[in-house]
Amino acid sequence: MSTILPLPEPVRRSGSTPRAAREQHKLSKRLRHQVGRAIADFGMIEDGDKVMVCLSGGKDSYTLLDILLQLQAKAPVAFSITAVNLDQKQPGFPEHVLPEYLQSLGVEYRILEQDTYSVVTRVVPEGKTMCSLCSRMRRGALYAFAEEQGFTKIALGHHRDDLVATFFLNLFFHAKLSGMPPKLLSDDGKHVVIRPLAYVREDDIVAYAEAKRFPIIPCNLCGSQENLQRKQVARMLEQWERESPGRIEQIARALGDIRPSQLSDPKLFDFLALGRGVGAALPDAHAWLAGEPHERDES
Repeated sequence: MSTILPLPEPVRRSGSTPRAAREQHKLSKRLRHQVGRAIADFGMIEDGDKVMVCLSGGKDSYTLLDILLQLQAKAPVAFSITAVNLDQKQPGFPEHVLPEYLQSLGVEYRILEQDTYSVVTRVVPEGKTMCSLCSRMRRGALYAFAEEQGFTKIALGHHRDDLVATFFLNLFFHAKLSGMPPKLLSDDGKHVVIRPLAYVREDDIVAYAEAKRFPIIPCNLCGSQENLQRKQVARMLEQWERESPGRIEQIARALGDIRPSQLSDPKLFDFLALGRGVGAALPDAHAWLAGEPHERDES
């Protein structure tokens, strides 16, 4: 049984349907603008950067690579692009698809091989989600290769909807206000990770992938797991968007407009200093919790 999903019918080329061609041109232009804007807003790519584009075979990473290659030709800085795929040795994985596609583009690429599939399926109990362990192993392999090859930036294909979903995942399941930033430094301080699709809607990526006829390779390991927390959040967001179109865009905008004084984290805002009298002592937490009365000077 093939693991390659059947490709949707491609958008017809200009000449037979001028309207479809115009829509495809507008979509391509919008994606280039949004990716270029994200790169500029967050300083994602600098002159001389060696960018490693992580290519999974999904619509997001294909779109990321395609748009970065378009921008590279007209960018105000010079940078190199190398597409890197990690072959995790899933049974039936079509190993020929990505090399053939990348060779047709003439882009530099590397295929890494590491049997994370066997490890994950052996270690994770049946019925439990595999994504956490799988992603850690995949990230470790890609980070190690990036360090070995001297890449200065690691580009991932997460889009606007991923950033919003991650915010709610952390809110609902980990009791913290955090998300998936467009640019971050890895925990070991060795790698700068960028997400140039941070401003791009998933629906636009779906349409772009269909128009470009990318040879999509699904991930059968995690795609078959229906109890994923991320899928629960995705269903919630889909319902919200149906009921109130534009809500996801509003949430995405809010993630870039944080007001620490309107939240409740004393590490981000100095609530102790707010309204405190001149020379007043800091509150004694122990005394407040113990209910110790204040000793008044009656002299």
